[in-house]
Amino acid sequence: MTTSAAAPTAALSLPILDLSRLDAGPEEAAAFRAELREVTHEYGFFYLTGHGVPAGLIKRVMTTSRAFFNLPEDDKMAIENLKSPHFRGYTRVGGELTQGKVDWREQIDIGAERPALELTTDDADYLRLEGPNQWPENLPALKEVMAQWRDELNDVALRLMQAWALSLGAPQDVFDAAFAEKPSTLIKIVRYPGKSDPTPKQGVGAHKDSGVLTLLFVEPGKGGLQVEKDGEWIDAPPLDGAFVVNIGELLEVATDGYLKATVHRVISPLIGTDRISIPFFYSPALDATIPVLTLPEELHAPGITVDPENPIFTTYGENVLKSRMRAHPDVAAIHHPDLVK
Repeated sequence: MTTSAAAPTAALSLPILDLSRLDAGPEEAAAFRAELREVTHEYGFFYLTGHGVPAGLIKRVMTTSRAFFNLPEDDKMAIENLKSPHFRGYTRVGGELTQGKVDWREQIDIGAERPALELTTDDADYLRLEGPNQWPENLPALKEVMAQWRDELNDVALRLMQAWALSLGAPQDVFDAAFAEKPSTLIKIVRYPGKSDPTPKQGVGAHKDSGVLTLLFVEPGKGGLQVEKDGEWIDAPPLDGAFVVNIGELLEVATDGYLKATVHRVISPLIGTDRISIPFFYSPALDATIPVLTLPEELHAPGITVDPENPIFTTYGENVLKSRMRAHPDVAAIHHPDLVK
């Protein structure tokens, strides 16, 4: 894997924030919000402790995720994402791209459980993403535990969004309308098989997330995530019981660049090992436009990142359709050939 950035550095590490401080009185809550604003301005990434997600649920999620990848190949391929116009279901190893290069991982994509829309040629293209998930017939526990996971993480994400709003001088509920109906949550359950020996190989290539925020839980003891800062890569190994949180492109849009979506990547584990990783992407409805905040004068907003190769759209559906088409050109070619053209 090649990159223009320097090798990982041990001199830097991600900040740690404790969400339970929001319940420790007005002064402590205000201090948490100020730190939240500053670390996401400076890093775009942090560890989140005190989130309240039950340890028992975390254990069930990890156990069930491992059980999914241990299913026979035929069971997984029965729900392959090539069968879904909504980009849902199982992706085999090597079936996803980042910046045109193959990611060495297998995964299942689970979105909000909704029926497909009956669309006309006048409807926005991104509405094609709305639709049902695919579930493995021989692991019914996966659907049940992922519903609980989504509910818990929705609550955590909403608390963070409200804290960000207040920290940026806006009303607490300024983002609520965008998420009130049909929020676009996406859970990926990812397994990175061992590939590096010893030269690092691409688990997932350097990229930014297209939504608002990501809550990532990684199997304990399994590193590989790296975050770019000032031309260097910071290693972000899992912290016991904590989520890794990062902001996506739409929160950069909402703050006119004061908060920056940060480039990150994953290095494959060594041969003979593997790694389970479960990112939860929290985003508004497909047709929602994220509000752009008027920041206090002391917070300088330099404008959003300008990259002709990766334009940022203010409507979430446009932004995520861009990402899905690039990541899964085979699905796009089967189900959306008119968009490929």
